[in-house]
Amino acid sequence: MNKITKAVFPVAGLGSRFLPVTKATPKEMLPIVDKPLIQFAVEEAMAAGITDMIFVTGRNKRPIEDHFDKAYELETELEIRGKKALLELARDVIPSHVNCIYVRQPEALGLGHAVLCARPVVGADAFAVVLADDLIDSKPGALSEMVKIYERESCSVIAVENVAPEDTSSYGIVDCGGAGGEERPIMAIVEKPDPAVAPSTLAVVGRYLLTPAIFDELVRVKRGAGGEIQLTDGIAALLKKQKALAYTFKGTRYDCGSKLGYLQANVQYGLHHPEVAEEFRAFLQTLSQNSQGRVN
Repeated sequence: MNKITKAVFPVAGLGSRFLPVTKATPKEMLPIVDKPLIQFAVEEAMAAGITDMIFVTGRNKRPIEDHFDKAYELETELEIRGKKALLELARDVIPSHVNCIYVRQPEALGLGHAVLCARPVVGADAFAVVLADDLIDSKPGALSEMVKIYERESCSVIAVENVAPEDTSSYGIVDCGGAGGEERPIMAIVEKPDPAVAPSTLAVVGRYLLTPAIFDELVRVKRGAGGEIQLTDGIAALLKKQKALAYTFKGTRYDCGSKLGYLQANVQYGLHHPEVAEEFRAFLQTLSQNSQGRVN
């Protein structure tokens, strides 16, 4: 009963902050060096023992489906040319025991609505929600640690991190009643509070483990800002009936929904990439030695 095998990936968003590249390319397919954001998210879920990947998609998201599908022409061409290493990379995007399921979100009605669209597939099981925009560099993965907590506590688990007080208005913020530690009971959750009234600086990031009771709450919740169904509001209602824990994950989160966070992630992952790390580091050193921070 406590095994988590399903993860929901809400990928129907427009990605308007990255226009013009996202006019025809899903933001989840933007690469960190040579791997798209959505693949990092799926790999984190697989490492946590999840086998059913449920993508809630919208228009212009077909490249995500193609990425996790078998590419017959590409594989045939690589095999003919004897490029075995590249062939393995193409084949290993997703293992054969992992299922990819695609559900359409017909309207852009918010994260809560996207999660609700997955209900027919998730059914009565607890499940994960993973936002590919939040790239978390952590070993073991943040989701793996959250699954362990869920299997022990049998309750919803939400990943959080401390943010600067002035940034609380950009996040869902949890109130843990002053409790400390890596795992804390959530007393309340508020969507994007003004810093003057924020109950804490513990901000929700894009990893959730939720019980199926969340679906009934999302059906009942009133639409919030922009006429959208907010997942935060559904969780707030759920807290009145079930306990939930905030988990302060280990590692570094890169907000790849912002240009700056995306660039930071590419730099950090480039510095550890086995093919380019040495030369890339040398290039960055030449930049730092230039008094104006640019190549002459």
